Order: sequence, then C-alpha cells, then structure tokens
Amino acid sequence: MTTHRPITKLTPFWVTNAVFIGRSLRLSMRNTEALLMAILLPVMLMLLFTYVFGGALDPSGNYVNYVVPGIILLCAGFGSASTAVDVAHDMTNGIIDRFRTMPIRSLSVVTGHVVASLTRNLLATAVVIGVALSVGFRPSANALEWLAALGMIVLFILTFTWLFAAIGLMTGSPSAASGYGFILLFLPYLSSAFVQTNTMPSWLQGVANHQPITPVIESIRGLLTGTPIQDNAWWAIGWCSILLLISIVWCLIAFQRKAGRR
Repeated sequence: MTTHRPITKLTPFWVTNAVFIGRSLRLSMRNTEALLMAILLPVMLMLLFTYVFGGALDPSGNYVNYVVPGIILLCAGFGSASTAVDVAHDMTNGIIDRFRTMPIRSLSVVTGHVVASLTRNLLATAVVIGVALSVGFRPSANALEWLAALGMIVLFILTFTWLFAAIGLMTGSPSAASGYGFILLFLPYLSSAFVQTNTMPSWLQGVANHQPITPVIESIRGLLTGTPIQDNAWWAIGWCSILLLISIVWCLIAFQRKAGRR
C-alpha cells in the first residue's frame, strides 16, 4: 500500500510578510538604545554643524538651510545600517532553520527588517526635520514639492536598506556586518551634504559629483529650498533604481544560498 505525504500549502505571501513586519517592528521598539541613537546622532550632528561650524562655512547664517538635506540622508544611512546587523543576527542564531520547517517563505524575514527600517527611518526623519525647524530651517517647498522630497527620501531609504540587508546576508556575523556597513556611512561626507563640491580638491570633486548620494541630496535640497535641481533628480532616481535592483537580486541569491530556499 502506497502512502502519500500530505502537501503543505505555503501561507499566503502577504500574510507571511505582515507577520514578519510586525516581528521586526516589535524588535525595534524593544531595542530602544539603537532607536534613540539613530535619532539622536543625526540631531547632534546637525546642531554641531549649525552652531559650531555654520558660522565659518556660511557667515550669513543660512547654513542650516544648506545642511538639513544632507543630515536627513545621514539619518537614513544610520538607521538603515542597523538592518545589516539584524539580518546577520537572524542568519547566524539558527532561527532561519526553524522558519524553514514552517509553510512560509523564509525570505519574508528580510522583508520584515526592510519595512521596519523604513518605518524607523521615517520617524527619525520627522524628528530631524522638526528639530531643524526649531533651529531656523526655513523650507520654501509647497505641498507637491514636500511630497516629491518625501518620495525621494523613501526611495533612498529602501535602496540602502536592501543594500545593508544584502551585506547582512553575506557576512558571517553581526559584528562583521556592522563593520562592512559602516564603510557606506562615509559616502555622505564625500558628497555635497556639508559643503559645496567645488570647494574640494579637484581630484575629490570627481568622486563627490559622481557618486549616488550627491544627486539625491541636491534633489531634496532643490525641492525643499528652491535651489536648482537641473538633472540631479534623474540621476538620483537612476542611481537608486539600479542599486535597489542589484540589492534585491543580491539578497535573493545570498538568501537562497545560505537558507536553502526562498
């Protein structure tokens, strides 16, 4: 007599994602130190550049209007970097093996971390903008320009969060993921975030003008404060779209190799 093993149907994709998003959000709320650091560090940097360096960089007192877009992306970078550590922790503590025994798509654990990171970063961005307004930031954007700037910020956060998730999948430990991810956090300092690129040495201007962060910052700066955007918006969307696609494919391949199935 032949016996047949029952076929276990996978839980619907949206249900699995909702469960893992809720899990990651709860973990984020419990890790209050990391959440506070993701908010407080960019705020402290903004206050440092505004009150300590601002007078030297812009004696007119308008430096806060220049630096805020860069601080927003720096805030997003710090928040996204924790995703690499969270993903690496899940990949090394054995919980993925437990998930594989369930009728779910285990890759949803990564999706949960990405959406939780987006939520944390948007909260931190709102706090940073609120503090910036209190120290003199005066945007000239209308409602449509605010929405466009928010869309650019969301695209940037998603791109770098998936990139950090891929780093977390590729590394062997949370500490290694933190180290590799920290390298990407230097990119805003080599851009137009804090000073105009034409004030840099000629050899560094090429790097600053042709890396992904600069067009994103210039696009947000133009939308919020009315400076010329030129073709920076197209470059920003192009850079983020390409990096986002590469990061997602990288995550799929890395997860399949490490976990054995998507």
